[in-house]
Amino acid sequence: MAFLMCACLTSYAQGISPQMLKQIQQSQKQTAADRALGNAIAANAIDNLAQNHETAGQLDTYFSVETPKQSISDQKSSGRCWMFSGFNVLRSNFAKKTDSLRVEFSQAYLFFWDQLEKANLFLQGVIDTGKKPIDDPRVQFFFHHPISDGGTFCGVADLTAKYGLVPKAVMPESYSSDNTSKMASLIKSKLREQGLQLRDMVAQGKKQKDFDAAKTEMLGVIYHMLALTIGQPPMEFTYAFTNSRGRAVTQPKTYTPQSFYKEVVGGDLNGTFIMVMNDPRREYYKTYEVELDRHMYDGHNWKYLNLPMEEIEKLAIATLKDGRKLYSSYDAGKFLDRKRGYADLNNFDYGSLFGTTFNMNKAQRIATFDSGSTHAMTLTAVDLDAQGNPRKWKVENSWGPSWGENGGCVILTPEWFREYMFRLVVDKKYVSPEMLRQFEQKPTMVVPEDPLFAEDE
Repeated sequence: MAFLMCACLTSYAQGISPQMLKQIQQSQKQTAADRALGNAIAANAIDNLAQNHETAGQLDTYFSVETPKQSISDQKSSGRCWMFSGFNVLRSNFAKKTDSLRVEFSQAYLFFWDQLEKANLFLQGVIDTGKKPIDDPRVQFFFHHPISDGGTFCGVADLTAKYGLVPKAVMPESYSSDNTSKMASLIKSKLREQGLQLRDMVAQGKKQKDFDAAKTEMLGVIYHMLALTIGQPPMEFTYAFTNSRGRAVTQPKTYTPQSFYKEVVGGDLNGTFIMVMNDPRREYYKTYEVELDRHMYDGHNWKYLNLPMEEIEKLAIATLKDGRKLYSSYDAGKFLDRKRGYADLNNFDYGSLFGTTFNMNKAQRIATFDSGSTHAMTLTAVDLDAQGNPRKWKVENSWGPSWGENGGCVILTPEWFREYMFRLVVDKKYVSPEMLRQFEQKPTMVVPEDPLFAEDE
């Protein structure tokens, strides 16, 4: 028995042995070039050294298909890109519909309700899973992510339908809406404390009325914290619309957030769009739904039709040709030249710098958590060749107008677009009947812990 135990321990003791370490060290180059390279990397940013000089020339900023320009927003130190991109689409649609009026929506207003709804989603989730052990994966999911400022376009659709919209002038940004980390940390801590109290109530066999009363009181605490940090949401306000030059062109009118939403958007966004996605790990032309990936307990999960990139490109081109911008999301940190606002697979040659290769394909990068949808931007333009194929794309970013050399926008090569673009929200008017039928299939449920399904931030 002792021999078997020893053999078992030996077979699994696969640490770095002295012999292995010696072999590794002997394999290292000791040339003068390597020493010079090591000195350079130690004293400089890696991207500065890996930047490919061949792609550093003047950018071609011509686009054969381009939607009207609008002001560039700035999400500051927050993860609200999903809301900024969604609002970019809504205000662009309003400008297109009215042909002269402009409006900026209040991100702080909708963010207030987003955070309150997510707090309720957490508290009710804790009640629903209260009989499971604390180390159950789903219980841990809730306590690990009680609240966040990231999200998807589904949140824009659900929250605006319930709470409406207000102009930015009516409820401007606060320090905490621009800089969410400390506020979020304190609210998360309070929610976790409240969650433990709810689990104790489940263990005690409390009635539904007890949970309703406790949760209402708990949400009152969260509401108070949000009102102090973001501001009190208005219930009524007076507003006059302006033109593109900022001049008021309508008489002041009294609105509620819901009546203002009805005037500028027209009605519930849900049912007017589909979300499509490119996930090469999964079967194409099938619909998937991400469990618990929503902003409201009674809201819509993130549901999408998985499509090849060629199909997604066709949908994007058809929408842009009609003068409509699109919500889209990307793995924005990969091969992005932040100084110029240019995304190209050849921007940086990391392989040559480190003497190795980085050869995973899109599916492999997703499966190993190396890549995923992390940042929403608004797709605004495409440049097409004589055959109608994209030569480059352009997006409005939400990092401020002074970011990059393109006035806050990013130019994307078609190769980069295919590798690091993930999801697109498309109005149903641009979608074929066959694709709509595919979207209405019974979705395959996928878990929120999947590598691809990070929230847009």
